[in-house]
Amino acid sequence: MEVIYLAGGCLWGVQAFIKTLPGVTSTEAGRANGTSNTLEGEYDGYAECVKTTFDPAVLSVKKLMEYYFEIIDPYSVNKQGIDVGKKYRTGVYSENLSHIQEARVFIDKRPDAGRIVVETLPLTNYVRSAEEHQDRLSKCPNDYCHIPNELLNKYKQ
Repeated sequence: MEVIYLAGGCLWGVQAFIKTLPGVTSTEAGRANGTSNTLEGEYDGYAECVKTTFDPAVLSVKKLMEYYFEIIDPYSVNKQGIDVGKKYRTGVYSENLSHIQEARVFIDKRPDAGRIVVETLPLTNYVRSAEEHQDRLSKCPNDYCHIPNELLNKYKQ
């Protein structure tokens, strides 16, 4: 199994979508690439993200990027849907540098590559979100989500 961290705005919908993908074995709501070891106060530069554990024999990073790009606006800086702020930026983070390279290759091969503002960086820090944020849309299906329901349910098995 391998792990990659995907930030795509409010993590509730991102987690709900990612956990339905073939080859994803587990997900966890969290925050990536901040400057502290806690989530107190203003989150100290963290991006809301989903820690994604996947089986590379079933799901390649390239295919994962294809899925991920279905649910994000890759041209938007620090904003997805109505959520605005640095913590809602898009990003792909990993401790495995080949994941970062594969994500960059995927972006660079797109015809709109010059407009894409998705961060592709090594993971420098990760903090798990509070329990109330884990699988939030499963627990509270009427909560706000910037991802349309048809996408959230597109790959449910």
